[in-house]
Amino acid sequence: MGDQNQYLFIDFEFTMPENKTTPQGFFPEIIEVGLVSVKNQSIVQTFSSFVKPSYFPTLTSRCKSFLGISQSQVDQGIPFQELIQLLQEADFTNQSTIVTWGNMDMKVLRTNCLKHNVPFPYKGKKVDLSMEYKRFFGDQNQTGLWKAVQEYGKEGTGKHHCALDDAITTYNIFKLVENDKRYLSKPEPTTIGDRIDFSKVLNKFAL
Repeated sequence: MGDQNQYLFIDFEFTMPENKTTPQGFFPEIIEVGLVSVKNQSIVQTFSSFVKPSYFPTLTSRCKSFLGISQSQVDQGIPFQELIQLLQEADFTNQSTIVTWGNMDMKVLRTNCLKHNVPFPYKGKKVDLSMEYKRFFGDQNQTGLWKAVQEYGKEGTGKHHCALDDAITTYNIFKLVENDKRYLSKPEPTTIGDRIDFSKVLNKFAL
């Protein structure tokens, strides 16, 4: 990550139906965004906001309970069109690498863009860090974001299922994986002295 490219670490939270019986026409709508913009291995911007759903504006009890989000929070959120504008503004180079944990964030964003008839905001490379993590460590199953942090012997930043905290945690794991890749590519064995104190890396960005 020592190049000039910008990396955008993004996490969305979305609406969910009450139970297995999904209402007619239901699709997950983005109700919270967390974004971390990184350039030259430094955070240059963080952004967090609730987003007001347009098609199914009333949150289900299951959604509120699972995410810890209230109806009044999303009612006061930004409109989806404003979210797209903010996402585009963060990607001022038009070629940022977009990093998410799992593939749902970009899938839901594409669906939401289609439903609102607005262009998908990203042209650059998309990286699903959970699959990179799986390939790198040879895990049989896809690992949850916070389980991945705990496998490193750390804790996530802030609160799980808070979009900005999850985006920052994704960035922290990205750094840990990239660092380990560098160790594995070294011909000589590393010593304990070469190791970064990962707790300092994580705590530096703890909210």
